[in-house]
Amino acid sequence: MPIEPVTLSTADGLVLEGEIDLPDRAWSAAVLAHPHPEFGGTMRSIVTAAMFGALPQAGVACLRFNFRGVGGSAGTHGGGQDERADLVAAIDVLAPITEGLPLALAGWSFGADTSLTVADERLDGWLAVAPPLRTAAVADMVAPADPRPKLVIVPEHDQFRPPESAAPILEGWKNTRVEILPGGDHYLVGRADQLMAVSLDWLRELSPRSA
Repeated sequence: MPIEPVTLSTADGLVLEGEIDLPDRAWSAAVLAHPHPEFGGTMRSIVTAAMFGALPQAGVACLRFNFRGVGGSAGTHGGGQDERADLVAAIDVLAPITEGLPLALAGWSFGADTSLTVADERLDGWLAVAPPLRTAAVADMVAPADPRPKLVIVPEHDQFRPPESAAPILEGWKNTRVEILPGGDHYLVGRADQLMAVSLDWLRELSPRSA
């Protein structure tokens, strides 16, 4: 199917803009969360755009959206707290369309941190790409203690949270696979193929909770 616009409605009454790509014979699904709005992050930012372009081609249904206050989405930036409702609104749209498929919450940077604070019962796992592990307080993250699968991708040369800094924070997280992406920086320039390979490998192992 072609990419189609979608409208998201949050629990606090905001209307957000998004796009959805539903490939034929999809075998998995993912909500994609973009980087920090106060630093220019949108659903069209480089890594989010790369994932939205490549994952559906591989059979993963994807929904990307602009957080509140970004682009055509109503509201103002909520410091990562209010954005939790935005993520739930995205799940509200994608989950019923892809019922029966494993559903992941996949974010890059701020989107990764914020995703890790949401433990919606409809999720089957979290995919965190280059999480700074500081734009949302680690204490507010519910995913680390959740038994559902997590993939945390840490670029080897990440400017904001390199592997040696991430390791002690990630230690003890339940059911978590940590992948160091060789040669990559926070923006994963030139590393899109590696990112997709690792992400797809993990997504193929993900099972719907009802299975």
